[in-house]
Amino acid sequence: MKTYKDAIQNLTTKGTIKLFTDNSEVFESGGIEGSYLHYVEHHLGPELEHFKSFSFSDYKIDVQLDGAYAFTTETYIYIIEVKPNDKGESKIIKKKGVATSILKNINGEWKISKTHSSSRNTK
Repeated sequence: MKTYKDAIQNLTTKGTIKLFTDNSEVFESGGIEGSYLHYVEHHLGPELEHFKSFSFSDYKIDVQLDGAYAFTTETYIYIIEVKPNDKGESKIIKKKGVATSILKNINGEWKISKTHSSSRNTK
C-alpha cells in the first residue's frame, strides 16, 4: 500500500501495475473504473499529468490478515495542486479520503485485488 501511495505522491503510475492482480477491480467515488490497467490508461494516468503536486497527510492504515487475504482501510487527507491553465490560474483541492482494499497473497507477494476510494470536502 505504501508503494502505491508513494507513486501517486510522485505523480507516476510507473511500477504500480505489478501491485495489482490481473483481474483487479477499482471503484472510485461511486464509479466502477474497471481493472487497474484500465484505470491507469483511462483515468489516473491522464489525470496525474494535470497535477503539479499530490500529497497525503494524516495517513493511517488498518490491516487485518485472514489466511491468503488482507483487508485494509486507509484514511487520509490529500492535497492536489493543479497545474496552471492557459490563463495562469491554478487550483488547490483538499479532501478527506478513505480507501478499502482486498489483497491476495500470490506466490509470496501481496497483490491488490479490489480497491475502493472516496472523498469529501474537509471541514
